[in-house]
Amino acid sequence: ERKDLRRDWYIVRRDETSLLTSLGEVVYHKTLFKNVATGESCYLLDQLMGLEHHARITEDAEARILQEASESSYRKGGTNASINGESISKEAVMNKLHRLEFPALKAAEKKELRTLYIALQYLEKKGDIRKPRINTVMPRIIYVYEGVESDEEGRPRLINPRYFGGVYDGQEAVSRLWTEVLDYLDEAYDLDAVDRVYINGDGATWIRTGEKIIPKSKFALDKYHMHKYILAATSHLEDSAEDARGEIYRAIHRKKKWMAEGAFDRIIKITDKETKRKAVEQAKAYILGNWSGIMLSMKSGDSNVRCCAEGHVSHVYADRMSSRPLGWCRTGADKMSRLRIYRQNEGNML
Repeated sequence: ERKDLRRDWYIVRRDETSLLTSLGEVVYHKTLFKNVATGESCYLLDQLMGLEHHARITEDAEARILQEASESSYRKGGTNASINGESISKEAVMNKLHRLEFPALKAAEKKELRTLYIALQYLEKKGDIRKPRINTVMPRIIYVYEGVESDEEGRPRLINPRYFGGVYDGQEAVSRLWTEVLDYLDEAYDLDAVDRVYINGDGATWIRTGEKIIPKSKFALDKYHMHKYILAATSHLEDSAEDARGEIYRAIHRKKKWMAEGAFDRIIKITDKETKRKAVEQAKAYILGNWSGIMLSMKSGDSNVRCCAEGHVSHVYADRMSSRPLGWCRTGADKMSRLRIYRQNEGNML
Protein backbone atom coordinates (compact mmCIF):
# COMPACT_ATOMS: atom_id res chain seq x y z
CA GLU A 1 0.00 0.00 0.00
CA ARG A 2 3.00 2.35 0.40
CA LYS A 3 3.65 2.91 -3.28
CA ASP A 4 5.84 5.94 -2.52
CA LEU A 5 8.38 3.60 -0.88
CA ARG A 6 8.44 1.12 -3.74
CA ARG A 7 8.55 3.31 -6.82
CA ASP A 8 9.43 1.37 -10.01
CA TRP A 9 8.52 -1.93 -8.31
CA TYR A 10 5.35 -3.87 -9.23
CA ILE A 11 3.72 -6.86 -7.51
CA VAL A 12 4.36 -10.34 -8.90
CA ARG A 13 2.78 -12.61 -6.28
CA ARG A 14 2.14 -13.12 -2.57
CA ASP A 15 3.84 -16.04 -0.78
CA GLU A 16 3.65 -17.68 2.63
CA THR A 17 6.96 -18.15 4.47
CA SER A 18 8.27 -18.91 7.95
CA LEU A 19 11.15 -17.88 10.21
CA LEU A 20 12.55 -19.85 13.11
CA THR A 21 13.19 -17.49 16.03
CA SER A 22 14.34 -18.07 19.61
CA LEU A 23 10.65 -17.93 20.63
CA GLY A 24 9.49 -20.43 18.02
CA GLU A 25 8.36 -20.45 14.40
CA VAL A 26 6.75 -17.33 12.94
CA VAL A 27 4.59 -17.81 9.80
CA TYR A 28 3.69 -14.78 7.68
CA HIS A 29 3.02 -13.63 4.13
CA LYS A 30 5.33 -11.52 1.97
CA THR A 31 5.05 -10.09 -1.51
CA LEU A 32 7.46 -10.66 -4.39
CA PHE A 33 8.15 -7.48 -6.37
CA LYS A 34 9.90 -6.91 -9.69
CA ASN A 35 11.75 -3.74 -10.68
CA VAL A 36 10.55 -2.18 -13.92
CA ALA A 37 13.94 -0.70 -14.86
CA THR A 38 16.38 -3.49 -13.84
CA GLY A 39 14.19 -6.58 -14.02
CA GLU A 40 15.36 -7.57 -10.51
CA SER A 41 12.97 -9.63 -8.38
CA CYS A 42 12.95 -9.14 -4.61
CA TYR A 43 10.92 -9.54 -1.46
CA LEU A 44 11.09 -5.94 -0.25
CA LEU A 45 9.91 -7.03 3.21
CA ASP A 46 13.15 -9.04 3.61
CA GLN A 47 15.16 -5.88 2.97
CA LEU A 48 13.00 -3.91 5.40
CA MET A 49 13.51 -6.57 8.10
CA GLY A 50 17.24 -6.88 7.39
CA LEU A 51 16.99 -10.55 6.39
CA GLU A 52 19.38 -12.25 4.01
CA HIS A 53 18.03 -13.86 0.84
CA HIS A 54 16.34 -17.19 1.64
CA ALA A 55 16.87 -16.67 5.40
CA ARG A 56 14.96 -19.26 7.43
CA ILE A 57 16.35 -18.58 10.90
CA THR A 58 16.89 -15.36 12.88
CA GLU A 59 20.14 -14.31 14.53
CA ASP A 60 18.85 -14.79 18.09
CA ALA A 61 17.97 -18.44 17.34
CA GLU A 62 21.35 -18.95 15.66
CA ALA A 63 23.10 -17.58 18.76
CA ARG A 64 21.27 -20.16 20.92
CA ILE A 65 22.33 -22.90 18.49
CA LEU A 66 26.02 -21.91 18.54
CA GLN A 67 26.08 -21.57 22.32
CA GLU A 68 24.82 -25.12 22.77
CA ALA A 69 26.87 -26.56 19.89
CA SER A 70 30.06 -25.11 21.40
CA GLU A 71 29.36 -26.99 24.64
CA SER A 72 27.77 -30.29 23.63
CA SER A 73 26.94 -31.42 20.06
CA TYR A 74 25.55 -30.32 16.70
CA ARG A 75 22.35 -32.27 17.40
CA LYS A 76 21.73 -30.60 20.75
CA GLY A 77 22.60 -27.25 19.19
CA GLY A 78 19.84 -27.78 16.62
CA THR A 79 17.27 -28.68 19.29
CA ASN A 80 18.19 -25.56 21.29
CA ALA A 81 17.18 -23.18 18.50
CA SER A 82 14.00 -22.01 20.25
CA ILE A 83 12.42 -22.25 23.67
CA ASN A 84 9.33 -24.08 22.42
CA GLY A 85 11.16 -27.07 20.91
CA GLU A 86 11.40 -26.04 17.25
CA SER A 87 14.73 -27.28 15.87
CA ILE A 88 17.02 -27.61 12.86
CA SER A 89 19.09 -30.61 11.75
CA LYS A 90 22.62 -31.31 12.96
CA GLU A 91 23.79 -30.98 9.33
CA ALA A 92 22.36 -27.45 9.21
CA VAL A 93 24.18 -26.61 12.46
CA MET A 94 27.46 -27.91 11.00
CA ASN A 95 26.99 -25.81 7.86
CA LYS A 96 26.41 -22.69 9.96
CA LEU A 97 29.57 -23.39 11.95
CA HIS A 98 31.63 -23.84 8.78
CA ARG A 99 30.53 -20.42 7.49
CA LEU A 100 31.44 -18.54 10.68
CA GLU A 101 33.96 -15.70 10.67
CA PHE A 102 35.32 -14.51 14.01
CA PRO A 103 36.12 -10.89 14.93
CA ALA A 104 39.59 -9.91 16.11
CA LEU A 105 39.94 -9.78 19.89
CA LYS A 106 39.55 -6.21 21.18
CA ALA A 107 40.61 -4.60 24.45
CA ALA A 108 38.42 -2.25 26.49
CA GLU A 109 41.37 -0.01 27.38
CA LYS A 110 45.14 0.18 27.01
CA LYS A 111 47.02 -0.82 30.18
CA GLU A 112 50.52 -0.02 31.36
CA LEU A 113 52.29 -3.07 32.80
CA ARG A 114 55.94 -4.04 33.28
CA THR A 115 55.65 -7.76 32.49
CA LEU A 116 53.38 -9.97 30.38
CA TYR A 117 53.16 -13.75 30.14
CA ILE A 118 52.27 -15.98 27.19
CA ALA A 119 51.78 -19.73 27.44
CA LEU A 120 51.22 -22.15 24.60
CA GLN A 121 50.36 -25.73 23.67
CA TYR A 122 48.62 -27.86 21.04
CA LEU A 123 47.00 -31.28 20.87
CA GLU A 124 49.54 -34.11 20.59
CA LYS A 125 49.80 -36.04 17.33
CA LYS A 126 48.36 -39.53 17.77
CA GLY A 127 49.48 -41.03 14.45
CA ASP A 128 47.82 -42.62 11.47
CA ILE A 129 44.87 -44.96 11.09
CA ARG A 130 46.51 -46.41 7.98
CA LYS A 131 48.97 -44.83 5.63
CA PRO A 132 48.81 -42.39 3.97
CA ARG A 133 45.66 -41.25 5.78
CA ILE A 134 46.48 -38.88 8.65
CA ASN A 135 43.72 -38.98 11.26
CA THR A 136 44.55 -36.00 13.45
CA VAL A 137 44.24 -32.25 13.22
CA MET A 138 46.16 -30.18 15.76
CA PRO A 139 44.55 -26.88 16.76
CA ARG A 140 46.99 -24.64 18.60
CA ILE A 141 46.25 -22.54 21.66
CA ILE A 142 47.96 -19.42 23.03
CA TYR A 143 46.89 -17.49 26.09
CA VAL A 144 48.12 -14.13 27.32
CA TYR A 145 47.83 -13.19 30.99
CA GLU A 146 49.02 -10.49 33.39
CA GLY A 147 50.02 -12.73 36.30
CA VAL A 148 48.67 -15.38 38.68
CA GLU A 149 46.57 -14.92 41.80
CA SER A 150 44.75 -17.27 44.17
CA ASP A 151 40.99 -17.72 44.25
CA GLU A 152 38.86 -18.11 47.40
CA GLU A 153 39.92 -21.75 47.76
CA GLY A 154 43.62 -21.05 47.27
CA ARG A 155 43.81 -22.39 43.72
CA PRO A 156 45.90 -20.43 41.18
CA ARG A 157 43.93 -18.26 38.77
CA LEU A 158 45.21 -16.31 35.77
CA ILE A 159 44.74 -12.54 35.78
CA ASN A 160 42.85 -11.24 32.74
CA PRO A 161 43.59 -14.18 30.41
CA ARG A 162 42.87 -13.82 26.69
CA TYR A 163 42.94 -16.78 24.30
CA PHE A 164 43.94 -17.30 20.69
CA GLY A 165 43.79 -20.47 18.63
CA GLY A 166 42.63 -22.56 15.72
CA VAL A 167 44.15 -24.86 13.13
CA TYR A 168 47.23 -22.96 11.94
CA ASP A 169 49.27 -25.36 9.79
CA GLY A 170 52.59 -24.29 8.31
CA GLN A 171 55.06 -21.53 9.06
CA GLU A 172 53.04 -18.82 7.31
CA ALA A 173 49.91 -19.65 9.31
CA VAL A 174 51.91 -19.78 12.56
CA SER A 175 53.34 -16.31 11.83
CA ARG A 176 49.78 -15.09 11.20
CA LEU A 177 48.68 -16.46 14.57
CA TRP A 178 51.54 -14.69 16.35
CA THR A 179 50.71 -11.48 14.49
CA GLU A 180 47.14 -11.71 15.80
CA VAL A 181 48.56 -12.00 19.31
CA LEU A 182 50.83 -8.98 18.71
CA ASP A 183 47.92 -6.91 17.36
CA TYR A 184 45.99 -7.59 20.56
CA LEU A 185 48.97 -6.81 22.80
CA ASP A 186 49.54 -3.54 20.97
CA GLU A 187 45.91 -2.56 21.48
CA ALA A 188 45.58 -3.75 25.08
CA TYR A 189 48.93 -2.65 26.53
CA ASP A 190 51.45 0.15 26.25
CA LEU A 191 54.26 -2.00 24.85
CA ASP A 192 56.77 0.83 25.33
CA ALA A 193 56.25 0.49 29.09
CA VAL A 194 56.61 -3.31 29.05
CA ASP A 195 60.06 -4.54 30.18
CA ARG A 196 59.67 -8.21 29.33
CA VAL A 197 57.24 -10.63 27.73
CA TYR A 198 57.79 -14.24 28.86
CA ILE A 199 56.82 -16.88 26.29
CA ASN A 200 56.30 -20.07 28.25
CA GLY A 201 55.85 -23.43 26.53
CA ASP A 202 57.34 -26.80 25.63
CA GLY A 203 59.98 -25.52 23.20
CA ALA A 204 58.28 -26.51 19.92
CA THR A 205 59.50 -24.62 16.86
CA TRP A 206 56.20 -22.83 16.33
CA ILE A 207 56.34 -21.57 19.93
CA ARG A 208 59.88 -20.25 19.52
CA THR A 209 58.64 -18.32 16.45
CA GLY A 210 56.94 -15.95 18.89
CA GLU A 211 60.33 -14.55 19.95
CA LYS A 212 60.83 -13.21 16.42
CA ILE A 213 57.43 -11.49 16.29
CA ILE A 214 56.65 -10.32 19.84
CA PRO A 215 59.00 -7.47 20.89
CA LYS A 216 60.92 -7.79 24.20
CA SER A 217 59.96 -11.46 24.42
CA LYS A 218 62.09 -14.31 25.75
CA PHE A 219 61.32 -18.02 25.75
CA ALA A 220 61.17 -19.79 29.14
CA LEU A 221 60.80 -23.56 29.07
CA ASP A 222 57.74 -24.90 30.86
CA LYS A 223 59.03 -26.69 33.98
CA TYR A 224 56.44 -29.44 33.54
CA HIS A 225 58.10 -30.60 30.33
CA MET A 226 61.59 -30.27 31.81
CA HIS A 227 60.63 -32.58 34.70
CA LYS A 228 58.79 -34.92 32.32
CA TYR A 229 61.90 -35.51 30.18
CA ILE A 230 64.21 -35.89 33.17
CA LEU A 231 61.86 -38.51 34.64
CA ALA A 232 61.70 -40.31 31.28
CA ALA A 233 65.52 -40.45 31.16
CA THR A 234 65.92 -41.88 34.66
CA SER A 235 62.83 -43.95 35.52
CA HIS A 236 64.42 -47.23 34.32
CA LEU A 237 67.43 -46.90 36.67
CA GLU A 238 65.47 -48.27 39.66
CA ASP A 239 67.50 -47.65 42.87
CA SER A 240 69.89 -45.28 41.07
CA ALA A 241 67.10 -43.16 39.51
CA GLU A 242 66.96 -40.60 42.33
CA ASP A 243 70.73 -40.09 42.29
CA ALA A 244 70.76 -39.64 38.50
CA ARG A 245 67.93 -37.12 38.63
CA GLY A 246 69.69 -35.25 41.41
CA GLU A 247 72.83 -34.99 39.28
CA ILE A 248 70.87 -33.47 36.37
CA TYR A 249 69.02 -31.02 38.63
CA ARG A 250 72.28 -29.93 40.27
CA ALA A 251 73.72 -29.17 36.85
CA ILE A 252 70.64 -27.09 36.03
CA HIS A 253 70.70 -25.15 39.32
CA ARG A 254 74.42 -24.51 38.92
CA LYS A 255 73.80 -23.40 35.31
CA LYS A 256 76.45 -25.84 34.02
CA LYS A 257 75.37 -27.29 30.70
CA TRP A 258 78.45 -29.52 30.42
CA MET A 259 77.57 -31.17 33.74
CA ALA A 260 74.08 -32.00 32.49
CA GLU A 261 75.47 -33.39 29.24
CA GLY A 262 77.90 -35.59 31.20
CA ALA A 263 75.09 -36.90 33.42
CA PHE A 264 73.01 -37.92 30.39
CA ASP A 265 76.04 -39.56 28.75
CA ARG A 266 76.66 -41.68 31.85
CA ILE A 267 73.00 -42.76 31.88
CA ILE A 268 73.20 -43.72 28.20
CA LYS A 269 76.38 -45.72 28.86
CA ILE A 270 74.74 -47.92 31.50
CA THR A 271 71.42 -48.32 29.64
CA ASP A 272 71.28 -51.63 27.76
CA LYS A 273 67.76 -51.69 26.35
CA GLU A 274 67.54 -49.95 22.95
CA THR A 275 64.15 -48.31 23.53
CA LYS A 276 65.25 -46.93 26.90
CA ARG A 277 68.50 -45.65 25.41
CA LYS A 278 66.55 -43.79 22.72
CA ALA A 279 64.35 -42.22 25.41
CA VAL A 280 67.45 -40.99 27.26
CA GLU A 281 68.94 -39.62 24.04
CA GLN A 282 65.68 -37.78 23.28
CA ALA A 283 65.62 -36.34 26.80
CA LYS A 284 69.26 -35.24 26.47
CA ALA A 285 68.56 -33.50 23.13
CA TYR A 286 65.46 -31.82 24.57
CA ILE A 287 67.10 -30.52 27.76
CA LEU A 288 70.30 -29.33 26.07
CA GLY A 289 68.39 -27.91 23.09
CA ASN A 290 66.20 -25.83 25.40
CA TRP A 291 68.98 -24.90 27.83
CA SER A 292 68.56 -21.13 27.42
CA GLY A 293 64.83 -21.46 28.06
CA ILE A 294 65.51 -23.54 31.18
CA MET A 295 68.03 -21.00 32.46
CA LEU A 296 65.57 -18.12 31.96
CA SER A 297 62.83 -20.09 33.70
CA MET A 298 65.10 -20.96 36.65
CA LYS A 299 66.74 -17.58 37.17
CA SER A 300 63.74 -15.33 36.59
CA GLY A 301 62.54 -15.79 40.18
CA ASP A 302 59.07 -14.89 38.88
CA SER A 303 56.39 -17.27 40.13
CA ASN A 304 54.14 -16.11 37.30
CA VAL A 305 56.42 -17.77 34.75
CA ARG A 306 54.51 -21.00 34.59
CA CYS A 307 52.51 -22.94 32.05
CA CYS A 308 49.25 -24.78 32.62
CA ALA A 309 48.57 -25.21 28.92
CA GLU A 310 47.82 -28.93 29.28
CA GLY A 311 44.84 -28.05 31.47
CA HIS A 312 43.74 -25.33 29.08
CA VAL A 313 43.90 -27.72 26.13
CA SER A 314 41.63 -30.05 28.11
CA HIS A 315 39.21 -27.34 29.21
CA VAL A 316 39.04 -25.26 26.03
CA TYR A 317 39.39 -27.94 23.34
CA ALA A 318 39.26 -31.55 24.55
CA ASP A 319 36.05 -31.22 26.61
CA ARG A 320 34.16 -30.64 23.36
CA MET A 321 36.41 -32.01 20.63
CA SER A 322 38.24 -35.15 21.75
CA SER A 323 37.18 -36.39 25.18
CA ARG A 324 34.58 -38.60 23.46
CA PRO A 325 34.87 -40.55 20.18
CA LEU A 326 34.25 -37.82 17.60
CA GLY A 327 35.15 -37.26 13.96
CA TRP A 328 35.96 -33.85 12.52
CA CYS A 329 36.77 -32.52 9.09
CA ARG A 330 39.60 -29.99 8.98
CA THR A 331 37.22 -27.02 8.54
CA GLY A 332 34.98 -28.22 11.36
CA ALA A 333 37.93 -28.71 13.73
CA ASP A 334 39.24 -25.24 12.91
CA LYS A 335 35.89 -23.48 13.28
CA MET A 336 34.93 -25.34 16.48
CA SER A 337 38.31 -24.61 18.08
CA ARG A 338 37.88 -20.93 17.17
CA LEU A 339 34.32 -20.97 18.53
CA ARG A 340 35.59 -22.49 21.79
CA ILE A 341 38.29 -19.80 21.97
CA TYR A 342 35.65 -17.11 21.29
CA ARG A 343 33.47 -18.59 24.06
CA GLN A 344 36.45 -18.73 26.45
CA ASN A 345 37.06 -15.01 25.81
CA GLU A 346 33.43 -14.39 26.83
CA GLY A 347 32.49 -13.32 23.31
CA ASN A 348 28.83 -12.50 22.68
CA MET A 349 27.28 -15.27 20.57
CA LEU A 350 24.64 -12.96 19.14
